[in-house]
Amino acid sequence: QVQLVESGGGSVQAGGSLRLSCAASGRTFSAYNMAWFRQTPGKEREFVSSISINGAPTTYADSVKGRFTISRANAKNTVYLQMNSLKPEDTAVYYCAAGRVFSSRPTLIRDFDFWGQGTQVTVSS
Repeated sequence: QVQLVESGGGSVQAGGSLRLSCAASGRTFSAYNMAWFRQTPGKEREFVSSISINGAPTTYADSVKGRFTISRANAKNTVYLQMNSLKPEDTAVYYCAAGRVFSSRPTLIRDFDFWGQGTQVTVSS
């Protein structure tokens, strides 16, 4: 079992930045691919970014490429999402996820077994 707790969400104006963190419990964090997804009311949860067990490769949704950066610190059991140049359309609940699918570029919800409770990100214009 892996428990995930997100933090760092909040409200920001367009063009601003936020850094999300996801702290994982357990001693096998380094064995999991990690990812961020996001969801808005009435829409399906969508992939944002993932990072493989060793920190590379990283994968991004087209909508966030060049603006968001995912990273991980295995010694701290933590994965991060640095979000720059935020846009109102980035407003969503952001979820951290962990999975052990045999893929270096997991992007699907079914690739991940454990999920956090989510953190709200609101970007105003």
